[in-house]
Amino acid sequence: MSDLLERLRGRGWRMTSQRRVVAEVFDGDHVHLTADEVLARAAERLPEISRATVYNALGELVSLGEITEVSTDGRAKRYDPNAHHPHQHLVCSGCGTIRDVHPAGNPLADLPTEERFGFAVSGVEVTYRGLCPSCA
Repeated sequence: MSDLLERLRGRGWRMTSQRRVVAEVFDGDHVHLTADEVLARAAERLPEISRATVYNALGELVSLGEITEVSTDGRAKRYDPNAHHPHQHLVCSGCGTIRDVHPAGNPLADLPTEERFGFAVSGVEVTYRGLCPSCA
């Protein structure tokens, strides 16, 4: 059983066959899928799964903090299963491909105190943009 499925069971998430298939889509290769891509992969395993069921399951997984939504440049939201490991994103401005990156250092520490305007900063999101090898 995958780590995600184990965590969901431990949290008491009701594991219907449809929810299980959506969670299983995030096993294996670490990719950032759109809801339609999740639906297509889930339908390969469970052809009767509906679009509404996939969207509802994704919303619940985001609410639980098990996956994160990644929005870039007005494109379709993508879902990142790497929610439990701090990382940044590298986004292709051409095709929209997203990759996780782990730069050295702490980006939060790079924000000078005078630029925090009294905020108690608790997190930071950094997105690197450029062209992937296929688009360059």
